[in-house]
Amino acid sequence: MRTTPGSTRSWLRDHFLISDSILAVVLTTASLWWIALAASGQEAGWLRSAAPRPADALNLILAAACTLPVALRRSRPFVLLVATCVPQAALDTLHYDPGLSRLGGLVLLYSVAACRGLALSLAALVVSFASYVAGVLAGVITPSWPDHVVVTAVLLLCWVCGRALRLRRAYLAELVQRADRLERAREADTRAARAEERSRIARELHDVVAHHVSVMTVQAAAARKMLDIKPDVARDALSAIEEMGRTAMTEMRSIVGVLRTDGPAERGPQPGMHDLPALVEQMREAGLRTQLWIEGERRGLPPGVDLAAYRLVQEALTNSLRHAGPAARAWVTVRHEPNELSIHVEDDGRGAAEEPARIGGKGLEGKGLGGKGHGLVGIRERVALYGGVLRIGPRAGGGFEVRAQFPLSHSALK
Repeated sequence: MRTTPGSTRSWLRDHFLISDSILAVVLTTASLWWIALAASGQEAGWLRSAAPRPADALNLILAAACTLPVALRRSRPFVLLVATCVPQAALDTLHYDPGLSRLGGLVLLYSVAACRGLALSLAALVVSFASYVAGVLAGVITPSWPDHVVVTAVLLLCWVCGRALRLRRAYLAELVQRADRLERAREADTRAARAEERSRIARELHDVVAHHVSVMTVQAAAARKMLDIKPDVARDALSAIEEMGRTAMTEMRSIVGVLRTDGPAERGPQPGMHDLPALVEQMREAGLRTQLWIEGERRGLPPGVDLAAYRLVQEALTNSLRHAGPAARAWVTVRHEPNELSIHVEDDGRGAAEEPARIGGKGLEGKGLGGKGHGLVGIRERVALYGGVLRIGPRAGGGFEVRAQFPLSHSALK
């Protein structure tokens, strides 16, 4: 049963020495009162000495010595149980009326079982039985066989109740620890999910910014060169820069919107392979002569693969626009196969020659992967996430190429 914080029961549980002292005083008072009532020389009662002596000061002191140690029952229960056997044996040997002194031993037995380990609690049970048997064998206690059964049952009941309380406390403590572990695991999972989401947003932002800013830079350079010679061409370039800036702002607002906490973000659909013609047209307007070939039967792609493939083409064309040179051409080949999506982006420009490298779904294979920028790192992560294979490096006839294969089988996407 739970107790309300601040209640009397909760306060007594926190200050157990006070509650145990009250129990010891009440038990001692009842025992002495019992002895005083029996001081008129009545016949021996249950578990009394065969011929009780008249009560005197020593009788009261020994009886109190059996019950007052209950006040310290939680600090040294086993030691106090053994210690109370001495005044109890003195009461039996001197044929004094024990009163309720044996209840002190029962309380201490229960305390050992509830507060100590199994071995010590069994030892306490043996001590209690030994104290009772010693009194019987010495002839100072003369109970009948039903009394033996009752005494055995009472001792076992006190021991079992104490052990049950200890096991219940251990079970509740384990539940609390398990709840704490689950809470910590949940917080760790939440932090990992947040970090993964931030990484994804960072990749999306880089892809959007790098692509659009690169196109805007090329257009601005063209507008600057044509401003005095062909104002109309410069005006068209500035219009393209304006449109590209608006598009970039729209995509950035859509991505960054998920970080807002003041309300649901307005998010449009993510781009995919169906947007490749528009992407190729943008690159043509920016000055990169780009051609697109789509082979095989088009079919629906998993959303993650669809976005990853689009971003790969976008990043590859952006790098060609920035590094291939003004007279370069680029080709994009998309091949739809039954169990695989293949993408090949190449240009014939003067891109830096770097050793080809491959990346598999389970990690990097080889060194010297082309480029050290965040864009190529993002491509690697996207392809590896879906178990694909990526190759980045110089093209055989000059220029640069990017090849990727995305598996489309269910087992590869799991």
